[in-house]
Amino acid sequence: MQSGMELHILEHKVYLISVEKEAIPIVTHSLVKLALLYKHTNCRFFSYTETCDDFSVIVDEDGFQEIPKHEKVKVQPDRWRVLNVAVGAYATNKVSGLTKIAKSVILPLADYHVSVFCMSTYQTDFILVKENDMEKAIECLSANFKVFQEKDGETMPVPINHPVDEDKLQDPGTPRPIVHPFCVPLNRFSIRSLNPETLPNVACALLEIMFYAESLISPLQDGHDRFFSYSVVDGEISLVMDADALAKFPTNSLFGSTAGECWRMIRIGGAPLGFDECGIAAQISQPLADTDISTYYISTFLTDHTLVPEEDADHVIQILKSRQQLQPIREENDDGPQHINTMNSVNSTDDSDEKLPVRHQNDKDVAYY
Repeated sequence: MQSGMELHILEHKVYLISVEKEAIPIVTHSLVKLALLYKHTNCRFFSYTETCDDFSVIVDEDGFQEIPKHEKVKVQPDRWRVLNVAVGAYATNKVSGLTKIAKSVILPLADYHVSVFCMSTYQTDFILVKENDMEKAIECLSANFKVFQEKDGETMPVPINHPVDEDKLQDPGTPRPIVHPFCVPLNRFSIRSLNPETLPNVACALLEIMFYAESLISPLQDGHDRFFSYSVVDGEISLVMDADALAKFPTNSLFGSTAGECWRMIRIGGAPLGFDECGIAAQISQPLADTDISTYYISTFLTDHTLVPEEDADHVIQILKSRQQLQPIREENDDGPQHINTMNSVNSTDDSDEKLPVRHQNDKDVAYY
């Protein structure tokens, strides 16, 4: 075990939700409340991400009760736990984002066949693991961390019932082939935060971007993607947006780590990735960790997204292309991504015969590798 390394299992228990594009009016009231009026709710973990395909929402149990039931509002049926590496564990590391924890968290979980859902924010990185996989995750990560669980405001050590099975773990340097296509939109992104006390000052900008982007923001340019992410976790706010969205905010209302810092986004998956496949984040983060390239990683309901510094983007593309061993795309979803439930009937499954891959709004303009 590496001395001083702590992994915390947070109190939050969250659900993953997808809202179809045309259904956003159905949930607007709830999302406004969770995003802007969260102090008047019991919700402590909320994330909203718009992509070209859908609105992807992560919300804790209290926030989940705010979301209306509707056939176009789908929920992944598992409940997920939230893991976080304690602040300070990588204080001297020159890289940021998921790169810091790729070799100690992301790769071992992949080796243990634990599926993860990643959520990088301005402040930290959260790793979501299905509640049913927590025992395996704790066993796996106990090799690198002292594991603690937060409950009722207290932090308690977690007993390790089984030692890590070293035979399951690959050498961190063993190359992991990338099996999904990826594309690199032309947008230039920023990762920002704001003082929660100033949230009223940017409320109009947030409402415009979150709910009226199609009508009030300039149409997407060729080769650009729609992507905006906003999260509030325990009162800390994080935003990921492109230059067009950033221009909507009042001057000096947001802050970032470096003035003028820009990021490029890599979208992973030409079809829905599902929730059972293991190792997607490991395939992307491993080669970037090997070369000390910072990366922020945001999973959504259908696809994954990683952000890398703009000056490293061309190098990253070459690295990832050199690792690709693409799998054939399935025509049917009989053995494809895990079925999802509609909010109308959380205990039933969607048995539709939807074909894969799903066509993205701007796929005609964005080249896949």
